[in-house]
Amino acid sequence: MLRLFSVVMRVAVLSSGGKDSCAALWWAMCKGWDVAYLVTVTISGGDSHMFQVPGVAAVQYQAQLCAIKWINVASEGIQELEIDDLQAELAKLDIDGIVSGALRSDYQKSRLERMCEKLSIISWTPLWHQSSQQHMRNLVDNGFGVMLTGVSTEGMGEEWLGHTLSKDSLTELEELSKKYRFNVDGEGGEYETLVLHGPHMNGKLTVDYQSHWDGVRGYLEFSKIDVVNT
Repeated sequence: MLRLFSVVMRVAVLSSGGKDSCAALWWAMCKGWDVAYLVTVTISGGDSHMFQVPGVAAVQYQAQLCAIKWINVASEGIQELEIDDLQAELAKLDIDGIVSGALRSDYQKSRLERMCEKLSIISWTPLWHQSSQQHMRNLVDNGFGVMLTGVSTEGMGEEWLGHTLSKDSLTELEELSKKYRFNVDGEGGEYETLVLHGPHMNGKLTVDYQSHWDGVRGYLEFSKIDVVNT
């Protein structure tokens, strides 16, 4: 049931475990909304036009630290069908809407909005067209532990894999993005992230992983993820 006039919205947050979805989650929390679910679409087909693929298994552990129920949506990642997989699961939930970390992808935003229209719920995208540089600085300044889990752009080498951003390394990333002309926020697929800790989590994640690098791009393969409560 849609509660348009409610002061407190009951929502599900679409989460890959990365920086943008975690920032969107924190936005909803700061508004005092009832974040009832973290929803992750897990792709078995190896690639997706809509959703992040690597590292999403960590969301269940982030959910523990947020005391929020985690819902995993299995999908083969088939274009135009993966959104149907998500819609089928959301239809089972009593929510007013969804919150996502979409930044500039019209493809993603438009499909989420059409899906929500079918479900008679609202789609919120609080980061939409936010300044790339300001978004990244806000994350670091507010204590988000943003670790790079995948790298796929000229100018970023293997040393960035497994690195957690700091003010100094963010400055270096900004300089590289200008030199090599890539998106500093990774919106073009230049890199993927996992948030290890932040203001929305009552604790942190510790991870063990193996790094894979082919000379041009690379990714982390997680072997162990632990929850450390604080």
